[in-house]
Amino acid sequence: MKKYWLETYGCQMNIAESNALELQLKGAGMVPASRADEADCAILNTCTVRKSADNRIWGRLGEFSRIKRSHPLTLIVTGCMAERLQEDLKDDAPQVDYVIGTNDKQRIVNILTSADGKLDEVSQAYEFTESYHQEGEFSSYLPIMNGCNNFCSYCIVPYVRGREVSRSVNDILAELAYLDSKGVREVTLLGQNVNSYHYIQADGTVVTFPELLRRICRVENSIKWIRFDSPHPKDFSRDLITVIRDEVKVAKHLHIPMQSGSSRILGLMNRRYDRERFISLIDEIRSEIPSVTFATDVMVGFPTETEEEYQETLSLLDHMGCIEAFMYYFNPREGTRAEKMDGQVDEAERGRRLSQLIDFQHAIFAREKEKRITEVVEVVVTQVSKHDEAMMLGRSEHNEMIAFPCDLAPGSIVTVSLNGLKGNTYTASMVQ
Repeated sequence: MKKYWLETYGCQMNIAESNALELQLKGAGMVPASRADEADCAILNTCTVRKSADNRIWGRLGEFSRIKRSHPLTLIVTGCMAERLQEDLKDDAPQVDYVIGTNDKQRIVNILTSADGKLDEVSQAYEFTESYHQEGEFSSYLPIMNGCNNFCSYCIVPYVRGREVSRSVNDILAELAYLDSKGVREVTLLGQNVNSYHYIQADGTVVTFPELLRRICRVENSIKWIRFDSPHPKDFSRDLITVIRDEVKVAKHLHIPMQSGSSRILGLMNRRYDRERFISLIDEIRSEIPSVTFATDVMVGFPTETEEEYQETLSLLDHMGCIEAFMYYFNPREGTRAEKMDGQVDEAERGRRLSQLIDFQHAIFAREKEKRITEVVEVVVTQVSKHDEAMMLGRSEHNEMIAFPCDLAPGSIVTVSLNGLKGNTYTASMVQ
């Protein structure tokens, strides 16, 4: 049997699509290799959102050039970097055998198993697969839409993922049933702008994201929590807040990208909300759902950002009180409007702001996490602790990692009382 090696970079959607690809590879009779230099084919599912992602992939391509000199294999680069660079990538990296764009990932198996190893045609539209489940996992991604229509001035995603397309309601519910049959306990609905989901059924009925959430939550199954990532603040409707509040299955932990705390910078980013609107949204959610916790994305060093505007970002983060945050500084991406903007912030200054931001946000993490000690929470057991075999690890509704003594199998749902923190992991005891 042929062996494959699969590496995934970037976002949750890439992870989900790699899971789907792996199911197809195994279905075609291939098996995973234990090392890259033992594989018959290697597939790099790439990201290109930031320059650092590109640099990592170029580094790996250099390593595969070395491997191929002593161990011939078929090297495939797919995903967003492949979509952006296309045939230029093969010119710059001749060790690459195939460059496959985002719409053609599903055809990789056909290339590897066909007699001539050719891609029969290039897909013009994104297609969803039947399942994105990683066998044996109790948490699963479920893509419901792809692409983005927003064109934030710094973001390359609309250019490499294309315009928004929503998956059919019936296909989503069918995969949900499949995940339930596999013992999955929590499902994360995915999309580049997940709450812009908009599907028109055969009878003309329009299903919006809040309505889809209602339908998902009202299906009887053993799935404990439904999550979603990433929503856009401008599309976060009152109806959506009501669904999150009223549906028990919707996890009360929300990832809402902020990006900046300055209204002027948000305008330059083309985010289509301002500081006041974002604060109003966070306050409304917190008022309606007192138990809510937040995660966010935040960028510093955007062109022309002043020190005062940077401080506005810090103050808004303090107001938001996140227990998770994805922090980075502005990386110019070719083809985006922000790349050509005047007033580019010096890289050293961007680095300083990010370093200060990380320290500032870590203090918020500690503050917010300390507040939750003594709370009683439900947990999905995920695995045995690597540091102590007498302890199990699990995740709560608020996506917190928790360690506790337990002899129940992964996939079980237990109730624990939080009693301490070790780094970012809570310690807890079982509640009888």
